[in-house]
Amino acid sequence: MIEDLLANGIWVAIIFIIVGFVALVKGADCLVDGASSIAKRFGISDLVIGLTVVAFGTSMPEFVVNMVSVGEGSTDLAITNILGSNIINTLVILGVTALIFPIASQKHSRNFDIPMSIFAGIFVLGAILIHAPFLSSADGGIGRLGGILLLLFFIYFLYETFRHAKDHPDEAETVKTMSTGKAILFLLLGFAGLVIGGELIVKSAVDIASRCGVSQAIIGLTVVALGTSLPELATSIIAAYKHNSDIALGNVIGSNIFNVFFVLGTSATIRPLPTYDGIALDACVAALGSIVVWIAVKTDKGHKINRWAGAVLLLIYGGYLTYRLLNV
Repeated sequence: MIEDLLANGIWVAIIFIIVGFVALVKGADCLVDGASSIAKRFGISDLVIGLTVVAFGTSMPEFVVNMVSVGEGSTDLAITNILGSNIINTLVILGVTALIFPIASQKHSRNFDIPMSIFAGIFVLGAILIHAPFLSSADGGIGRLGGILLLLFFIYFLYETFRHAKDHPDEAETVKTMSTGKAILFLLLGFAGLVIGGELIVKSAVDIASRCGVSQAIIGLTVVALGTSLPELATSIIAAYKHNSDIALGNVIGSNIFNVFFVLGTSATIRPLPTYDGIALDACVAALGSIVVWIAVKTDKGHKINRWAGAVLLLIYGGYLTYRLLNV
């Protein structure tokens, strides 16, 4: 059905991918709201809900797109969606947010979350460059063992996050409840939005890539990655505008960690992810973004990402994107 409509031209594909992003983002919101309300009614604490349902929800767009990509064999989209999303999260979203208002950081983020984000990028780069048996795929991407290791690191990250959260319950957000019927409706609408949005995005992205004569990797790094990062972008800008900038940093870094350890780990475990031209550069830039953020919060007296650091992040992205597009 979707393939038949896409045959009508590239403008149909562009419309479909926009509709897909709207369905994906709204679907994730509905799913989180519905699931959080149901969990609250079962007596689960706001702290646990925030660390599970809400945290997973922010990475749902990337997760769904990856699952659809892996299922349909578009593995280039699966890996570039994650690397591209993390690059945009760190360089663009934090860069823009810091220009609006300096981003504060919490001690746990400086000492654990950001280093874990750096390690995530380095691990992906290592799996590609070392080309170890089972760790890497047959052609130098990420193999099943690499995917399993990423999931194990994800479990460790969750353990440390829960351990910290139990000692700092004041950091938990308040979860709002709704009627059971409304919560179930939100769940169903959320799942439907995610599935429909994921299908539209992947099929449209593949169609656009073939019509424009560019690789799926470039489409994944730009169009798809930007679209799946929309929730983080909206949340971070609103947080900065309300001077709650520490939320912006935690939101972005947490999403990056979920993306690599959980989403990429799950994807590679299901189907080994092959390499593509420029994958080493993309992994380097993903790690570099987190390194710049870590240096910024460690060297600043107030442990903030100031406007100059935000400008540096945006300049790095501008240079990287220009290079990638000129060397397609």
